[in-house]
Amino acid sequence: MFKHILVPVDGSDTSLAAIDKAAGLAKAFGAQVTAIFVIDPYPFTGVGADFAYGQDQYLNAAKAEAGAAIENAAARLKQAGVDAETKVVESHAVWRGVLEAADAAGADLIVMGSHGRRGLEKLVLGSVAQSVLSHTRINTLVVRGAD
Repeated sequence: MFKHILVPVDGSDTSLAAIDKAAGLAKAFGAQVTAIFVIDPYPFTGVGADFAYGQDQYLNAAKAEAGAAIENAAARLKQAGVDAETKVVESHAVWRGVLEAADAAGADLIVMGSHGRRGLEKLVLGSVAQSVLSHTRINTLVVRGAD
């Protein structure tokens, strides 16, 4: 049924739950898995030139976070008996990076976590999962974290 599953990760508990769900589906369907971490290289565009980190410091911190999250994802998938490809990608919007990576991988299923933000927090921070769902034609499974 599914041949290639894309799992965006961010190191959170909900992305770990998505990894576990993707591993189970991959084993059931004999599917390939690609785990990605999307870095937005310019997260403060429009906010102004002054922010706490300089651009280089921000990118170094983001790449370190991405490396740790991807290593954890690969280890978790391997422990589940699933070989996976891992990638760190850059995109000016995380949701757009997810869709671009899914297209590039030929994914026919996206499995991703959702933090379940509501109200003002959702308005301010947005929802990557909601944006992916709004813009993709690829089947998408949203895994909720424990509240």
